[in-house]
Amino acid sequence: MMTKVAIFGVGLIGGSIALCLKGQPNITVVGYSNRSSSVEKYVQRGVVDSGTTSVEEAALDADFIFLCVPVGLMDDYMQQLSQLDLKPGCIITDVGSTKASVMASAQVFKQTSAVFIGGHPMAGSERSGVEAASSRLLENAFYVLTAAEDTPAASLNQLIELLSYTRAQIVPVDAKAHDTIVGAISHLPHIIAVGLVNQIRGYNDNDGLYETLAAGGFRDITRIASGDPSLWRDILLDNKVVLLQLLNDWQNNMDQFKRLLEQDDGDGIVHAFHQAGNFRSKMPERRKGMLHSIYDCYVDIPDHPGIIGSIASELGNAQINLSNIQIIENREQIPGVLKLSFRTQEHLDQAIVLLGVQGYKVEQ
Repeated sequence: MMTKVAIFGVGLIGGSIALCLKGQPNITVVGYSNRSSSVEKYVQRGVVDSGTTSVEEAALDADFIFLCVPVGLMDDYMQQLSQLDLKPGCIITDVGSTKASVMASAQVFKQTSAVFIGGHPMAGSERSGVEAASSRLLENAFYVLTAAEDTPAASLNQLIELLSYTRAQIVPVDAKAHDTIVGAISHLPHIIAVGLVNQIRGYNDNDGLYETLAAGGFRDITRIASGDPSLWRDILLDNKVVLLQLLNDWQNNMDQFKRLLEQDDGDGIVHAFHQAGNFRSKMPERRKGMLHSIYDCYVDIPDHPGIIGSIASELGNAQINLSNIQIIENREQIPGVLKLSFRTQEHLDQAIVLLGVQGYKVEQ
């Protein structure tokens, strides 16, 4: 029997999920958008099997529904879906960056035959839209599921089984705990990055040298300040209670550092750096997270002896420094995929050009 998966909002995340599911045995993927031009794009790019601008057409006979729409629109879509005669046992999930409010809105499904399970794939890209979607985006990333206590175990297992095609690591988390943790490791850093960039922007109004000299490391450490403004507006306002407390804690930490400087407390500064360095060293280096690495590319390789060494040698001969090589797929009669990581954008760009000239298919 064919399993129908409906994806509302086939952008970066929705499109990546679609690419993981499309073509799998007995699965058909339908993409929804309220714009016909977007639907045409989904189908033309081969991201979905079919597309529609009709909520009813996408949802009515679906076994799974993924809501990949902005957090600010989530409640509206849930209200619409709850009014439909959905397929009994239909599993509805989302990919929102906040979970408590989503789980609250999902109470509308309690009076239906559908089951809602909150979700948050913790991966991303500098690019957005379906053009940036990739079947590898979620691989090895944490995929959080926030199920209500009364969620049927069978439904949860069905969703986990479907998500196995993404190759993400499923992590069950309480919704409120999720919002607190993600607020600290993702939402707060975005606020700090925006504030820091705007502080330097203010200085630059009087001296253009700030902008010139910020082109190196400063630009790298503040790259997340370039996120989609409307998307982040919705996320931050939705998680504002958590963020207000986090900002108070951040201000206290900055006040403490200010006192270290005022008191010429060199030992205190050294201790602060030691503590930060020790904790940071314990963090997983290679697992994908919400603040992702940007100096990676993927290379399709044939299953030939010595091919990995040959690629590494080509890069080495060109003085391009690799920081890591990961074999993502390499089974009999299936092309292998190498994930190549670099420490700088310059080396990544050089590697893409070099490998392309050598005839390799390279993707970011």
